[in-house]
Amino acid sequence: VALKRMLNFNVPPVKNSTGEPVWKVLIYDRFGQDIISPLLSVKELRDMGITLHLLLHSDRDAIPDVPAVYFVMPTEENIDRMCQDLRNQLYESYYLNFISAISRSKLEDIANAAIGANAVTQVAKVFDQYLNFITLEDDMFVLCNQNKELVSYRAINRPDITDTEMETIMDTIVDSLFCFFVTLGAIPIIRCSRGTAAEMVAVKLDKKLRENLRDARNSLFTGDTLGAGQFSFQRPLLVLVDRNIDLATPLHHTWTYQALVHDVLDFHLNRVNLEESTGMESSPAGARPKKKNKKSYDLTTSDKFWQKHKGSPFPEVAESVQQELESYRAQEDEVKRLKSIMGIEGEDEGAISMLSDNTAKLTSAVSSLPELLEKKRLIDLHTNVATAVLEHIKSRKLDVYFEYEEKIMSKSTLDKSLLDMISDPDAGTPEDKMRLFLIYYISSAQAPSEIDLEQYKKALMDAGCNLAPLSYIKQWKAFTKMASAPTSYGNTTPKPLGLFSRVMNTGSQFVMEGVKNLVLKQQNLPVTRILDNLMEMKSNPETDDYRYFDPKMLRGSDSSVPRNKNPFQEAIVFVVGGGNYIEYQNLIDYIK
Repeated sequence: VALKRMLNFNVPPVKNSTGEPVWKVLIYDRFGQDIISPLLSVKELRDMGITLHLLLHSDRDAIPDVPAVYFVMPTEENIDRMCQDLRNQLYESYYLNFISAISRSKLEDIANAAIGANAVTQVAKVFDQYLNFITLEDDMFVLCNQNKELVSYRAINRPDITDTEMETIMDTIVDSLFCFFVTLGAIPIIRCSRGTAAEMVAVKLDKKLRENLRDARNSLFTGDTLGAGQFSFQRPLLVLVDRNIDLATPLHHTWTYQALVHDVLDFHLNRVNLEESTGMESSPAGARPKKKNKKSYDLTTSDKFWQKHKGSPFPEVAESVQQELESYRAQEDEVKRLKSIMGIEGEDEGAISMLSDNTAKLTSAVSSLPELLEKKRLIDLHTNVATAVLEHIKSRKLDVYFEYEEKIMSKSTLDKSLLDMISDPDAGTPEDKMRLFLIYYISSAQAPSEIDLEQYKKALMDAGCNLAPLSYIKQWKAFTKMASAPTSYGNTTPKPLGLFSRVMNTGSQFVMEGVKNLVLKQQNLPVTRILDNLMEMKSNPETDDYRYFDPKMLRGSDSSVPRNKNPFQEAIVFVVGGGNYIEYQNLIDYIK
């Protein structure tokens, strides 16, 4: 909503005005691009009057009779380039939108450039948008993509980090969270664990929200914010969790569709990039191997199959793709028939889109063609993505890893020794083996004896693993208080439903032989348990000493005692150091 408002020159778009949209160009930097691309497709931009969208630092031609909407971070180089645009009189008028708040001095730089270029009247509006976060789902956001290693787990937990570096990281995180709440239009009640980076974030965010509320005239949380009325009268709870409370989950191999796509494929900002294998046809000896085609697919909220199955265990997904395919095949003759009525040969999509404007030829039967073709596109997409995932599962035995790790984490008996798993040359990459061993090391109540550890290390080295992560986890385990009481992951293990081959009919696209058909048992991960305690106001040693901040309360008492005794209706969970799709899915299952 905020982006659409910005693209409409910062006034709310008017419903059903028959008029054409105002044509305009959109100029963004990489940060702006990352924020817009998961949310608005090129078609949606065009519908809002954006004819061209260009990177700020690309060579852009002057288009003197068109207004330009800028959406950029207020960095030194961006400001310089905008001033240059003003001097070169590139556009008719300029709507400057900053992703994060611009400082007074930088604003003066722009003003001076505008005066110097005699372009003051052309600068129509300057806005701080407070949109410095990336929304990937209706209920999920990340801080950033361009400089994500700056706020990563490693950055925060580096042993040699200086205080000033830590301040910068915390400020970056807080800036994004602050933007998130401005956009939401709500002031949260903040809870966090003590003595962690999460606490530093909480203190800074509380201070920033407080300062903004105190300046009543310029407060961002009054009046006609977008979020007004989005939420009930009750304020949301913000739970700041530190990644260090649970390092096993992010290392854990996954079994649900979205988490697998993220784990084994190249998946960023809701787009998955696949290398298409060109099939098994043998090339004549000595011929150059065929170049692999790169294909990218967007997995979006409008993709009904993705929305329905992204949290499902992989075997279910494969089965559903197969069912969709079969139901489409039943309609394929219908598609051929419709195409021939319309006189379209083959795959001429262009002709179809021309005809979808209900020309005389189109009967109600034919209007269903675009819908069927869209269905076909989604089936092809998921067939390709799921096949790519399946190749990884089979070649790396990821089902075995997933099941084995679940057993370790739930302290069940293991049917096969860890050493055998690590030494099995056919199971997994060195990284898979390292992840498995780290989970074992983190989850075990007593660390393995030195003799055993040496044996494991040797096996890991023989398997080609880099041992650096192990030495970090060793120190980490020695430091954390958590070591005394290892995190419990519940005591349920996935139940295998027998092998797949029985489930899948022979005509299936997916050759699932030998892949275990594991079903997930619902159990709350640590992050979900913490949220549950804090939302429902349960007393629990895990969360009883969490700090409590209410930015609306006057200072004076450190109100670590929660004021309201009622359970919360809404909550935002943020993991300092990075959450992951396993936890996201676990929270969604918990809500259900």
